[in-house]
Order: sequence, then structure tokens, then C-alpha cells
Amino acid sequence: MRVFSRILFCLGLCLCNTGVSRAAEDQVRPNIVVLIGDDIDRNSLGTWGGEIKTPHLDQLAADGLRLDRVYANVAMCAPFRQELYSGRVCWRTRAIPNHSRSVEGTQSIPHYLRPLGYQVGLAGKSHVGPQSAYPFDKLGGDMDKKLDNNALLLEKATAYATAARDEQKPFCIYIAANDGHGPYTTGDPSQYDASALTVPDDAIDTKEYRAELVAHYAEVTNLDKLLGDVRAMLKREGLADNTLVMYCSEQGSAFPFGKWTCYDDGLSSGVVMALPGLIPAGEVCDEICWMADFTPTFIEAAGGSVDPADFDGRSQWQNFTNPNESQAIHEYAYGAFTNCNIIDNRDRIFPIRSIRDSRYSLIWCPLGGGEDITSNTTLTKALVMLDGTPAKQPNTASSWVRKMQAVGRPRQEKLVNRLHQRPEWALYDRQTDPHELKNLIDDADSAEVADRLKNALSAWLEKWGDADPVATEKSFVKGVEKRQK
Repeated sequence: MRVFSRILFCLGLCLCNTGVSRAAEDQVRPNIVVLIGDDIDRNSLGTWGGEIKTPHLDQLAADGLRLDRVYANVAMCAPFRQELYSGRVCWRTRAIPNHSRSVEGTQSIPHYLRPLGYQVGLAGKSHVGPQSAYPFDKLGGDMDKKLDNNALLLEKATAYATAARDEQKPFCIYIAANDGHGPYTTGDPSQYDASALTVPDDAIDTKEYRAELVAHYAEVTNLDKLLGDVRAMLKREGLADNTLVMYCSEQGSAFPFGKWTCYDDGLSSGVVMALPGLIPAGEVCDEICWMADFTPTFIEAAGGSVDPADFDGRSQWQNFTNPNESQAIHEYAYGAFTNCNIIDNRDRIFPIRSIRDSRYSLIWCPLGGGEDITSNTTLTKALVMLDGTPAKQPNTASSWVRKMQAVGRPRQEKLVNRLHQRPEWALYDRQTDPHELKNLIDDADSAEVADRLKNALSAWLEKWGDADPVATEKSFVKGVEKRQK
């Protein structure tokens, strides 16, 4: 009977035109719980074949749907979360730089779910603004990174969920943990043997790199435990059968070529979701999905109507509930990066823009190919070492420089150069080159693909007034200066 009622609920969604649908009035609307990690590379997770131990995430994937092509606009925390919550791309919210805030008038998921009767809360890390744009019920737990506050997050989420249940109201809770974000202080590193870890093709093997991987992996496994605890709580409280649970890894990790880049390891996100009776178990969706798609998707799942004018993302509910007959919602995913507001590089001008389809990535650095460089806080020590100054307490990137300087091999030299120096145009075939190391931009056989992607990227940037990313980035720097005054 439960499956039959859910089928009726899903059919009712399709009849919805305005306001609350007949399904939302007649059926029990699903609760929504989203667990968000912090700086976690999708492909490092066990669910995607990586080395991080994720038994609870593996179980969630067995119970539901794994999404293999989810992309953010920007691989930084504040822009990422504002895209996720608002359903709007960073070009519209203007949340492109690090620690940025959305423009006034931005609306987000609380604005849309509350009229449908939902309680909408956020526990843990916020990193969004202004409050008028993101008016979550703040549940607390925005924590000191030195502490493991996952038990507190669970306590806050439990109290909010059970209170809503007792009031017979559906709820939507975002649980935003810090696990995965440096400094790496939580979890049990003894679960991992540094010497046994696999070093990928786009990395240089050093003891500092392996040590940081172990510490990072321990935090991600600690987050996985929280996922298990959340699902156990929902079952214990009688909420599991009608709660959509989603795990989101956020953007890529802070290791080189992940976060702060437009490479695939930076912009891709590991997402798994389950809802008994509606989202089929053990399936995979490989359609391109934007982070901006989740808010309109949740609104449709809740029985509300989605006005396309309110969002840049599109509902993927049909694809998530019927992945075997999925349809392409997006042909491309777009990305952006700016150095502005990043520690140690606040005034550096080096914008990056990107476009990718299901196979190829095109990355444009308008100031690339010359003396201008990109950087971020994790690369500063490497940059100092390249200038001839020894680094104190080397981190991953600077340890790569030290090894390159010691051995001088072409592969190490190429990867170290790639830390800061980027070509103006780069085209990668992710099918044959998943780490995006072989630039095909001058390959005659790839010219047609390059032209197609260039034209599509140009049209996108023109639409949003970003045809000149250098000018865009300079405007962000001026904005920083005004705020500092």
C-alpha cells in the first residue's frame, strides 16, 4: 500500500500547476534531510571506488540513487552552498568569490518550502548571506574546527525533526558538518595505512601528502558515521519511511587540482539520495546535474509548483525517481573561479571559466599562458619555494616542489608548474584522461569539439554580463576594497 500511495503522490505532482498540488494536500509530503560534507573529493569516496571507507554511504547508495555527474558553479564553500540553497547560478547571485554573499533579493529554499507547510532548518556550518536571502531556522552547531561536534549536530537535528513530527509538519533539515575541511582534526587516522594509499596520476608521492591524506580520510569516515547515525535516528523515531535522505560531499578537496579550480575534481560533487518507494534502490543516474537543480527538485518532491523564472536550475525529480528512463536536463555544466578574497591572494587577478559536457571539459584562463599566475592558500608555500625560499613545515604542495627540485624529473616538473601556471585554453577528454592532464586544444581531431564548447561558453558568459572575466574579477577586488574601508 505504501508503494501504491507513493505512486499516486508522484502522479499528483505532474498535475500541479500553481500553489500546493493536490498530491501535497492529499498525501503525506516527504521530509528532507541533507547531510553536507566539507571539501571532499567525490572519487576518493568508497562509493565511487575510492579508498575512503564509507560503509554508511555505500548502504545509502544500495538503498537509493547514486548521482555520477553533479557539478557546482564554483569550487569554494560559500558560493557552493548559495547555489545549492537558492537554485540560482553564481552569476545571478554574484556569489563567485570566496566568502561572498548573494545580492539582495535572492530567495532560497526556506522561501519556497515554508508556504507548503515545511519547517526548514540548518544545523552546523552556514557560510551564506545575507540572512534575508537564506532565512533558515538556525539550529546551532556552527563549530570550532578543533572539535568533533557531530554528536551535537545529531542532537540538534533530532530535536528539530521530532518537534516537527509531533506538530504533524513536514521538515527539511540541512546538516552541514565540517568534516573534510582542514585542519584535519576529527576521526581515527589509525584506520588508514599511509604507505598503502594509492597516489593518483595528478599527484607527486611525498610523505607530507600521504600524511595529509590519512588525516583527511579519517575525517571523511567520521562524516560517514554521522550519516549512519542520522539514518538510525530517523528509523528509531519512525521517520525513515517518509524521509528523503541526501548525502553531498560539497566540492573537491583542498589538495592540489581540486577545490579552487575548474578541473573536474574541483567542481564535481558526490551525491547519493534515497527515499523508500519513490527513489529506486541501487540505481545510478549519469545525467548532468547542477547544484542549482536540487532546490527546484525538492520543491517538486514536496508537492509545490516550480516557476522557471525563479531558478536557473531545473527539477530533476523525474530523473531521480525513474533513472532508467532519464532525460537530459542540461547539455552542459558551467564553472567559474576567482582568486578574490582567498587568503594570501585577495587582490590577485586570474579568472577561470569552464564548460563541460558528458565527456569533455574546456577551461578558459583569459590571463593564462603568460607570466600571470593563479594561486590559493594551499599553494602559497609552494610559490614561496619556487622563488627560492625554503618553506617552514611543508604542506602537500610545497613538498611536491621540494621533491621536484631534488629529482628534477619531467613528470614532477610538469605537475609543479601546473600548480600556478595555466594555459589560456585547455580541452580534456575525461573518458580517456580522467585527471585532465593531456591538453587537446591544439589537436586537429578535437577542433570541432573545442569550437562547439567555446561557442557555448561564450554565449553563456555573454548572457550573464561576464564576457570579460578580467573586468568581472577587477570589480570584485574593488568591492573588497570598499568593504575594507
